[in-house]
Amino acid sequence: MNTAAGRDKGHATIIKKVSKKGHDEAHGGAWKVAFADFVLALMCLFLVLWILAARTSEEAVADLRHTQGGKLFEDGGSLIAKLDQQRGSLIPREPVPAQSDTLQPRRAYANGDTSTPQQPSKAQPDQPPARRYETAADLRELAVVITRMADDTGLASNLQNIITPYGLRVLLHDTDRFGMFERGNAYPTERFRKLLRQLGPVFAQVENQMLIVGHTDSTPFAGVETYPGALSNWSLANNRAMAARFHMMAGGMPTTSVLQVVGMADRAPLDLTRSDADVNRRIELLVLTTEHAQAIRAMFGPPAGSTLLVPGADAVIPERSALQALRERLGAR
Repeated sequence: MNTAAGRDKGHATIIKKVSKKGHDEAHGGAWKVAFADFVLALMCLFLVLWILAARTSEEAVADLRHTQGGKLFEDGGSLIAKLDQQRGSLIPREPVPAQSDTLQPRRAYANGDTSTPQQPSKAQPDQPPARRYETAADLRELAVVITRMADDTGLASNLQNIITPYGLRVLLHDTDRFGMFERGNAYPTERFRKLLRQLGPVFAQVENQMLIVGHTDSTPFAGVETYPGALSNWSLANNRAMAARFHMMAGGMPTTSVLQVVGMADRAPLDLTRSDADVNRRIELLVLTTEHAQAIRAMFGPPAGSTLLVPGADAVIPERSALQALRERLGAR
């Protein structure tokens, strides 16, 4: 008994402990912290992009409210009602016209709306070829077509066609009953937008190029002298002319139809007795003859045959045949 007890007492008991630390780390919370940081950074990115998109309009509103007590126009109009006329989104919802010189006209629906984009057709055998309007009779024929379209949209009293030596001058002006644009911005009214889009297919069949000129009345924007970068009649006239070009292109007018887009503010009023008259707010489409379109392109193109006149100034050498004819005419006298 003593021997057996001694043997049992001499054996050491070994206990093995297994660490479960690695298994516990797989179920830790470190990845949750990293994911939360990623989501927070992503949210900050979208917030910064949204602030950058809205910064321009917000700064204009804040500056003008600070200087004018919440009024934008000198006639007492509301700042929010006339400047910040967003359509519920910072992303414009106007359809982007196709950037192609062969932009096809849109199909007119029963209600006259042509704003729904259509796939351009490559072959339209029933479509007449483009035509150039040069003589007074040709321009008068084009004026009749435009007048008929303005009458269909209820804008006959807002239209005036004038045949000039330069081409057909189409005046689309405001009246005391109806305006072409919402007051104080470049958003066309529904009727005017409809007319512009219907004019797109018409000018798609006209080879003549045109000038688009925007005009305003003399009512100034408040705070322009204090903040030169704020809204002004110059920027408003130019933006309205660009809006007219956009909607005619959306209707089917090719990009090559427009030679120049100009904003003249209130420098060329129609009513000389009242500079703030409704008729002074207008868009003009000057359909140029070939001769005058070439003259305008040459005016802004590279000078041909120039020679040094005085230091710092060049003179254009006239055409030799024209110069000789002038000399002969002067010699005959």
